[in-house]
Amino acid sequence: MQKNIEAHDNFFKKEFKVTVLLLRSIPSVAVALFVLSVIMMNLLANKTIYQKDYLAIDGGILVSWLSFMSMDIVTKHFGPKASTRLSIFAMLVNLLTCLIFWIVSIIPSNADDYTAFNSIIGGTWFILLSSTIAFISSAIINNILNYSIGKMFKKNPDGRVAFITRSYVSTFVGQFFDNLIFALLTFMVFAPIFWDGFSWTFVQCVTCSLIGAGLELVMEVVFSPFGYRVTRNWKKNNVGHEYFEYNNETNGENN
Repeated sequence: MQKNIEAHDNFFKKEFKVTVLLLRSIPSVAVALFVLSVIMMNLLANKTIYQKDYLAIDGGILVSWLSFMSMDIVTKHFGPKASTRLSIFAMLVNLLTCLIFWIVSIIPSNADDYTAFNSIIGGTWFILLSSTIAFISSAIINNILNYSIGKMFKKNPDGRVAFITRSYVSTFVGQFFDNLIFALLTFMVFAPIFWDGFSWTFVQCVTCSLIGAGLELVMEVVFSPFGYRVTRNWKKNNVGHEYFEYNNETNGENN
């Protein structure tokens, strides 16, 4: 029992140390943009900008491509574990932001009528729960798939074709599962209970997830040349050498 406790303590200590080193190794602008995109996705998702029977698009689509492109860049250079660590960090910052927003929303004020403002930043707990589960699940799927596809390119793993292939496929699949998990939890599990019986069918969830993933893939296609240049620049400048040296000295894990 004592050995198990010590093993868990050592694991969390190592993970904390590795994560701190990773955050210090990834260029600060990349970390800031990724975290910002995750927070913005959560906030902008409160507004539906287009809706039909089998398609619903929220404002989060305007920045979701940045989140997945950031994960693709980090996976390409640092590895899938590093990208997942960064995703967990972004999720924790997002949860902290939502907590602060909620606290502000419940603080009474007689200066004006803040009902609309409070309803937006206060959020809905089950939507936040659904989006958090969906984001972490899709991030893991995206990172592992991106890395696995990249391993298939033996001759020129750093070429444009390799980057495009791994980014496009992983982004579409990751975005699909992100949309699907969120839709299933929100509109088939929680909404019928807390929104007076309102719900989606499974077909609607799948259809919206597919179409939404397709639209988000288009955004990835438009901005992927920029992501490719970033990875080339990071490799050229040996970005993150401390992180790689530490992992090689410890256990040589796939980052």
